[in-house]
Amino acid sequence: MKIKVLGSAAGGGFPQWNCNCGNCTLARRTAGQPAVSAHAASPDAANPTVHARTQSSLIVGEEGSADWVLINASPDILTQIRATPELQPARGRRDSGIAAVLLMDAQIDHVTGLLMLRESSRPLNIHATAPVLADLRTGLPLLTVLSHYCGTVEHTLALDGQPFAIAPLKHVRFQALALSSKAPPYSPHRHDPHPGDNIGLLITDTRSGRRVFYAPGLGEIDPAVAQAMRSADVLMLDGTFWDEDEMIRLELSSKPARSMGHLPQSGAGGMLERLGDYADKRRILIHINNSNPVLRHDSPEHAQLRAHGIELAYDGMEIVP
Repeated sequence: MKIKVLGSAAGGGFPQWNCNCGNCTLARRTAGQPAVSAHAASPDAANPTVHARTQSSLIVGEEGSADWVLINASPDILTQIRATPELQPARGRRDSGIAAVLLMDAQIDHVTGLLMLRESSRPLNIHATAPVLADLRTGLPLLTVLSHYCGTVEHTLALDGQPFAIAPLKHVRFQALALSSKAPPYSPHRHDPHPGDNIGLLITDTRSGRRVFYAPGLGEIDPAVAQAMRSADVLMLDGTFWDEDEMIRLELSSKPARSMGHLPQSGAGGMLERLGDYADKRRILIHINNSNPVLRHDSPEHAQLRAHGIELAYDGMEIVP
């Protein structure tokens, strides 16, 4: 099994188009520089302190196969495809390495890239929970729009904890786990959370038995999430905010982190503290907001990540569990 990060930023990307916070301003000055891992050497003149990132998504595939499962279709999908040669195997006049799409939720930054795939020569295979598919027929009717183009084949994800396969991958199994969250603002049940509005994924290589737990939107580590984390070898978790009041303090929003469904990294009960129980695993933060100081490689917060042995995802990062 092989996983490749297409995008590692939260909604809006980094730098965000209309944001002039310190991080975004610095990112514009260093535009065009490649991303590096959280364990890169200390920045110098040849290694700027921040690197641009597109909105979060992954691809999952198998060694020797030209087919991939796309997990979330971000608004940056076309940029991500151009940067990922694996997604254009060129087996025919019209071709793509994207065999199927699995959606974690119905949030704009995870689904609107579907519209950019409308020229597909075959219907898009879309795997999502019942609440997500319902939201994509009602509040944000992307499935209706796509029916006038390539069309879709919808596969409803069960939340029964049972492993399932997505063709044509032969040796990868997925398990969907309901997370505590809210539906998107445009959902008819925005204020009535349903199981499956947001999921985590346990991804298993059946040959090696190695597992990855992926949860880019995680507001609470409840017992079921903790069990999934214990069973995994690699954790790819919500890295949106450093502080609970980060957006308020920077005058970017009036909402604290947890109210937006994201567990902050710092503070009592925060992600860094909770990840201390999983020091035997590879731990990677993904879905990083433009306001988060960990984006600066020279920041004290970034140094804390390194001290805890926690990595920061970047666009193009490859993971072989």
